[in-house]
Amino acid sequence: MRHSAVPLLALSLALAGLAPAAQAAEPHSDAEGFFEDFSKGLDKDRWYVSDGWSNGDWQDCEWSGRAVQVSGGMLSLMHIPAPAERPGPALCGEIQTKAFLKYGTFEARIRTPRQSGMNASVFTYAGPVHKSPHDEIDIEILTRDPGTMTMNTYVAGKPHNGSTTPTNPPFDDDFHTVGFRWAPDGISWFLDGREVHRTDGDSVRPSHQQKLYMSFWSTATLTDWMGEPAPQDGILNYQIDWVAYTPLDASCLFEGSVTCEAP
Repeated sequence: MRHSAVPLLALSLALAGLAPAAQAAEPHSDAEGFFEDFSKGLDKDRWYVSDGWSNGDWQDCEWSGRAVQVSGGMLSLMHIPAPAERPGPALCGEIQTKAFLKYGTFEARIRTPRQSGMNASVFTYAGPVHKSPHDEIDIEILTRDPGTMTMNTYVAGKPHNGSTTPTNPPFDDDFHTVGFRWAPDGISWFLDGREVHRTDGDSVRPSHQQKLYMSFWSTATLTDWMGEPAPQDGILNYQIDWVAYTPLDASCLFEGSVTCEAP
């Protein structure tokens, strides 16, 4: 099922506002593949923490380093409600690779809370801020319904290839491994090692290198898509146990990767 046109356009504009930085002249070592289990904290050579801005009026929280935390080998991207005594928005968490990556398999083991009006994601993106067209490949859990995984792409800022798949148990009850394999001839999405969606032969697909992002954010305006904001008792945590990238010409760089299975 595709998103409605208005939320997709709004999200497209939101992602176009992502900061920093122009593409580096030299390729990053992570382009050769990596497996990150956060056992040594957050690798600052690999990850940039979004901090100090929001992506637009549709986002009612501000990216903050305070909302990114690693403890016991687990990354938490948090949503921290604004206390009554502090003016300003809620705080939310996002990390992005410093490396620009291209064809390969992107995987993560994640768990989300259940809360209307929020979005927990694993996605690749590049856009005008990177001196690139807006290309994107998405996995999103709209946490009003953590029993559904949403998938889609953007090419030159326009949405394509949208679909959803049910998840049992839901993401708020247990961790699941999500991922997608991006190749010149197509994209396949996976849930717990099972292919659940793919682009067909005529689909428009991204072709520019992108950065890998993980984020957890909220809205007070995209309510038809993400749900109405609900009362929040305290900090919510989107947990990432591990995340990995395997280039297209490599396989089985770590145990349990979908690339360990015969195509």
